[in-house]
Amino acid sequence: MKTYPWNWLEHIDCENSSYGSEYFYKTGYEGRKSSENLRNGYNIINNAGNTGNYGRNMYAYRNAGKTPYNASGNAVNRISQNTDRQKKKSSRRRKTHNRVFWLIAILLIVSLTLIGGYFSYVYALNSSASSGVKVVVPDDPKVSFDFEIPLGSSTKDIANLLAKKNIIKYPLFFKILSMYNGYDGTYQAGVHPLEKGVDYNNLKGYDRLMNILSGKPRDNPTVDVTIPEGKMYTEIEDILAKANLINRETFNQVAENENYDYKFLKNIPQRPHRLEGYLFPETYKFDVKPTEKAIIKMMLDQFDKVIVPEYYDRASQLKMSMDNIIVLASIIEREAKVNEERPIIASVFYNRLKSKAPLNRLQSCATLQYIIFNRTGVIKDTLTLDDEKIDDPYNTYMYPGLPPGPICSPGLASIEAALYPDATGYYYFVAKDDGSGTHYFSKTYKEQQTAMAQAKKNREALKK
Repeated sequence: MKTYPWNWLEHIDCENSSYGSEYFYKTGYEGRKSSENLRNGYNIINNAGNTGNYGRNMYAYRNAGKTPYNASGNAVNRISQNTDRQKKKSSRRRKTHNRVFWLIAILLIVSLTLIGGYFSYVYALNSSASSGVKVVVPDDPKVSFDFEIPLGSSTKDIANLLAKKNIIKYPLFFKILSMYNGYDGTYQAGVHPLEKGVDYNNLKGYDRLMNILSGKPRDNPTVDVTIPEGKMYTEIEDILAKANLINRETFNQVAENENYDYKFLKNIPQRPHRLEGYLFPETYKFDVKPTEKAIIKMMLDQFDKVIVPEYYDRASQLKMSMDNIIVLASIIEREAKVNEERPIIASVFYNRLKSKAPLNRLQSCATLQYIIFNRTGVIKDTLTLDDEKIDDPYNTYMYPGLPPGPICSPGLASIEAALYPDATGYYYFVAKDDGSGTHYFSKTYKEQQTAMAQAKKNREALKK
């Protein structure tokens, strides 16, 4: 076998000699055996040869580790460019991997910190809650100041009020902690003393606030107000205003526009004084500084307490809505003076409602008084024939059936009379006017005329 010196590649014209290219290709294997340097050279050339013509892409090395070259220089430039691009891509990959790694690490650290802090806080709160210890603040102006929670305030309302008074800075944070710590719904309306000089703007401070505000407030001064049976909406408003408990304009706005979720108020029609008939007559103990909504809600709560489920069932049996029952009860309330007569008066109205014209008109003087009072502000005791001709939907002398709404707030006795009327054949009644407060009841119009004549004699007798 023919051998070549180690530097034989220097003398081959790789660009122009096909012999050199071919010969080198054919004998490369043998040369690789005989020289370590040639082995390195052949490997480079073999790699280059895979991308194209072996003769045009040979590398020649004088010594191992020196800069490669070829006859044309083209192949070396392309490989160098590819190598640079690969290095750049590799560098970009490393940078991207580094960014992702650090991002994940930072998120993990933050998450672990928050989780650890949360469970530490929950543990502390649970430990405090399990002790059952309530924070007691001395009711002394030297060391405390007053914070008042209005009646009906929600957690959001309380948080906003605390922020408004610069007691806390983050009402949303207070609201969230209150929900998670189970304080929602436990806050007590009224005046609470809070410590002077205490920073409540931290986890411990927020928890301390919640503890104090969910405790028993200072005993608030109250005022007793009686709403008698049979009072109209505007009369009730007068009573509350005279007690300095309401602003009239605010009271009306709240009464007409606020939503009240009670079964008895569902599906009532549009009419003046939406809550007419539903502000239940009772003696109430109001705070001296209540909100208008709190007053209304207290009265509606009392109505809801009085109207038991049995009453709804009974109204259905009579084929009446609860609103119809209250309308009728309000008329009974204004007509009756003696409790024993309420079911009898109710029977007269039911008999008329079931009759044909003209008896299907209730012809109640109380409805005329309601119309006149709302127009003039004065209750007219003695009515005339002209009053019976007032064109108004509440005029039961002119229009058949029930009026559009209640004419006052009826008491329980009148409501029960409307639900459980006596069974009678009466269609008429007239006040005796003898000082007893009772009535004459008649089945026919002729009997009614006789009763009216007797009532006139009674009035004349009282004048003597």
